[in-house]
Amino acid sequence: AQLHYSVPEDREPGFSVGDLAKDLGVEVRSLAARNLRLVSESGQRHFQVDLAAGVLLLDSRLDREALCGQSPTCSLHLQLVMENPLQLHRVEVDVLDVNDNAPQFPKPEVVLEITEVANPGTRLPLEVAEDPDMGSNSISTYELSPSKHFALSINVRGDGVKMPEIVLEKALDREKVPVHHLTLTALDGGIPVKSGTARVTIHVLDANDNPPVCDPPISKVLLEENVPVGTLVTKLNVTDLDEGPNGDVEYSFKTSNNAPGKFTKLFSLDARTGEIRTKAPLDYEESSAYEIAVRARDKGSPAMEGHCHLRVELIDINDNSPEIVLTSVSSPVQEDAAPGTVIALIGVKDSDSGDNGQVRLQIAKELPFKLVSSFKEHFSLVTSGPLDREKASGYNITVRAVDSGSPQRATQKTFYLRIADVNDNAPNFSSPFDTAHVQENSLPGTSVFSVSASDPDEGSNAKLSYSILDNGMQDAPISTYFRIDQDNGTIYTVRALDYEQDKVFQVPVEVKDAGSPALSSTAVVHVFVLDENDNAPSIVYPSVPKGSAFHQAIPALAEPGYLVTKIVAVDADSGHNAWLSYQLQESAEALPFQVERRSGEIRVAQALRESEDSHRLVVEVRDNGTPSLSASVVIVISPEENSMQDFSKSLDLPQPSSEDTNLTLYLIISLVSISVVSCVMFGLVAARC
Repeated sequence: AQLHYSVPEDREPGFSVGDLAKDLGVEVRSLAARNLRLVSESGQRHFQVDLAAGVLLLDSRLDREALCGQSPTCSLHLQLVMENPLQLHRVEVDVLDVNDNAPQFPKPEVVLEITEVANPGTRLPLEVAEDPDMGSNSISTYELSPSKHFALSINVRGDGVKMPEIVLEKALDREKVPVHHLTLTALDGGIPVKSGTARVTIHVLDANDNPPVCDPPISKVLLEENVPVGTLVTKLNVTDLDEGPNGDVEYSFKTSNNAPGKFTKLFSLDARTGEIRTKAPLDYEESSAYEIAVRARDKGSPAMEGHCHLRVELIDINDNSPEIVLTSVSSPVQEDAAPGTVIALIGVKDSDSGDNGQVRLQIAKELPFKLVSSFKEHFSLVTSGPLDREKASGYNITVRAVDSGSPQRATQKTFYLRIADVNDNAPNFSSPFDTAHVQENSLPGTSVFSVSASDPDEGSNAKLSYSILDNGMQDAPISTYFRIDQDNGTIYTVRALDYEQDKVFQVPVEVKDAGSPALSSTAVVHVFVLDENDNAPSIVYPSVPKGSAFHQAIPALAEPGYLVTKIVAVDADSGHNAWLSYQLQESAEALPFQVERRSGEIRVAQALRESEDSHRLVVEVRDNGTPSLSASVVIVISPEENSMQDFSKSLDLPQPSSEDTNLTLYLIISLVSISVVSCVMFGLVAARC
């Protein structure tokens, strides 16, 4: 806690300053037990504590002027320390000024000189009395002892100090009164009033009877700060009606021995011309005005002097650029941050005044941010629109501070704001539909196709994993046919594929990111199984057990070209692998028969001899695959008399099933259908892109 007391400076030791026990809210008898101690922050002991009464007492007489000098306020700071529990209290004691000092002149006697021809109204400046007291206790006025020739005039300086001057009211006559003795009294405003006196001796001189006169005696000059060194401030207008040395004026600064003017370091005075110039840079921010006192003294004997008072007021110019202070920056910021989210706190300051110190902040209009004024010279940078990290992963934000001076001064500061990613983009395949081909009977683990997807997010939001979905289009789950590498999207076979069982697969692939929540998309890969020549031709007619022969009778006089029979075969493969050709295996003897290569018809190649016995033919059926596969059948042809049977009946061909008869047609239709579907899908993809 902090306690506050006041005590006049003239109180004797033992004076009660304040009731500590009451103000601290503790019992008096506990003060000694709690070891109450008093500590002075200045190191000097002016007070003591009466533990028995619980009051703060004055230990020594206080002198406000010795403690605080000319300061308008005078306070002594103490610390009270109590134990059990340990507590610290601060005590501030204001030392009140009392009128204990009388005014005092720098010199007890002042000697002045004045010519006998001085005109009424001539002024003789006097030194100012000093009073260490403050406020109303300081010097209030001056009084001059009665005189027929002189009166007292009091002028008030710009800083409020009263300047006494003796004014000649009646012409002098040195031959009658060569010396005048006066008493100057300085009175303060205290109660009771205190005073101080100085003897004033005025010698009346002959000759130089006109002092230099400053016109005007008090003037003001406006001057811009930062003018070049050597700039003319003013030229004093001083006149002296005398001639010769009595009218030749020299100028000098008038300063006090106790407080030499600071203006002497900043201004120079030409003693001959009275020109006042700058001799150091002037800064409005350091001081806005200067009071200059100039003494104008002629070269008469005795010399006479006049006084000029000049007030130089500086005009602030815009010589300080604004300063930008980044108090706080929230980086990174989520890309889904709502409009109005605070990004940074910015402060500005300008040492200039007026319009020169009025600062406004600016940022580029194309940025999704805006500046909001929090209070004077403090701003908040907030979002003004949606952020998209995929379009801009960060922003170089340049804040520009411009003042209202002329010419304007500006400062800018740039900082980088990073945008943090959120999972707002689903993975995207390069194509929603893809086509792949795989050879049937390929070994399990064969690479079929690699799908590729991308995600514009970053980090875990862009970490992709692939999987295969079951579409239910096959008898068995699609996962029993294919698998996919979840990291790179490569599709592999799980088992060997059979073209004759499944010619095409639709493999739905899903890609999913690792964001929260996870986002996904799908694509379909059409896997076409390429046929392999893995099926040998199968002879449908004639159908004979393995290892047996087919017997066919023909007329003994059959003419060349006679159709003996026809071999009918099929091949489960497709395309070139199902193109069949028929031929007779070579034998040791020449046979009078031939087989049509494409149709499989066996005809008589040359006329038969009557004595010929039966002929044994081995017909081989071979496909067009690589390597080529074949099948064969043994046919025994026996010429017989009067054998004129109808070939269509003799063939006795079994009626093949519609599946066997139209197998090739179905294959063609399937291929055409798949081609049409693929073209339509590619067209849709192209239109979508």
